[in-house]
Formats: sequence, C-alpha cells, structure tokens
Amino acid sequence: MTTRIGVVTFPGTLDDQDALRAVRVAGAEPVSLWHRDKDLHQVDAVVLAGGFSYGDYLRAGAISRFSPVMETLIEQAKAGLPVLGICNGFQILTEAHLLPGAMLRNNHLHFICRDQKLRVENAGTAWTSDYTAGQEISVPLKNVDGRYTADERTLDELEAEGRVAFRYLDGNPNGSLRDIAGITNAAGNVVGLMPHPEHAVEPLIGTGRTDGLGFFTSIIKKLVNA
Repeated sequence: MTTRIGVVTFPGTLDDQDALRAVRVAGAEPVSLWHRDKDLHQVDAVVLAGGFSYGDYLRAGAISRFSPVMETLIEQAKAGLPVLGICNGFQILTEAHLLPGAMLRNNHLHFICRDQKLRVENAGTAWTSDYTAGQEISVPLKNVDGRYTADERTLDELEAEGRVAFRYLDGNPNGSLRDIAGITNAAGNVVGLMPHPEHAVEPLIGTGRTDGLGFFTSIIKKLVNA
C-alpha cells in the first residue's frame, strides 16, 4: 500500500509545492491539505511547509496555529502521527506547543538565504533514520525569524534527552541558542527544523545535492516497517 504524506497549505505558505514534489521524489503519494479543512484525509504523515503563513502577523506561525486543520493535527500528533515542520512549519509547531521553545527574529535582524551545513545529532526519529548521528549535510536556509530560543532548563532537557535533532555548523546563521537548527519531541514523531530539506532532493535544484531526501525516505521506511 502506498504511503500517503500530506502537506498543509496556509495563506502565505510558499514551499508546499516543493514539499509535495519531495514526497513524490522519495516514492510516497503526496496529498494536499487545506488549512481550513479539519480532515487529514487518512494520510500517514504530515508536513507543515515553509513560507510566511498569514504574513507572519503577530508572530511567525501564531495565527496558523489556530487554523481548523491544526485542531486535528495536534490531537493526532500527540497520538503518534508523524509530523515534520520546516521553517514556518517549525514556528507553527512551537506555537502549537507540539515542540518546546520559540522562534525570534534573527540576531542580525536581516533575512538570510544560503546553503547551510548541519550536523545530524539524532538519527533515531521518524524523520531522520536514513541519516547517521554525526553525519554532516547541506541544505538551503532562508528565514528572518529563525533564532531558536528556550529557557535554560528546557535547553538542558533537550540536550540530556537527545532531542536536539540538528545543529548548525560553520557559523550560526541566526543566533539560535546552542546552535540548534532542529529539535524533536520525546516520542520522535514530531520534528521541526529551520533549514529546508525539500529544496535538496534533486541534483538539478537547490544545492545541487540530495542531502534533504533522507527526511522523506526515512518516514516512508518508518511507516512501511511499522
């Protein structure tokens, strides 16, 4: 049976089509989900794509968190549904309290767009099992509200529990505390990161590498072997 992976579109989402293509390239069936529809249409996993949902008014992801689709997604994520939040999707996950912490304006106050080197810190999540711990990958990064922050107790817990999924290498692009680029929940089914793996799945686009494809092949293998 084909794995179905949904990609949610909010007003202002920019990278939903890229995420849908990444799902297709990885070998799963991409399913478009609309933010006002509570029905997840029996998908096996969900991607919250990047962009500027609702223009990032109030705070990035703050309004999207209350879209009807999130009511269902929050409930099912807590029950084990795999969810990947990329950039704005990561911001939405923190606003929905599916992941701890918050995203602030980059410390240099500028939009940044570049290829970003990352180190895989946790290869045991539903979205990272095709990588190895310590592996270095390069995927595009583009954000203005990308500075991950949390109180010291939360940061210490993330470190102690192995829930820092990715860390920036070769310079911190936005001032994120402890160079954190992505984190996971305790169960490993919800992962959020600021860089964009969906832009690095084919050699002719993005970085010219396929370093981001592992996110999507990981979840397919996880679901097929479940």
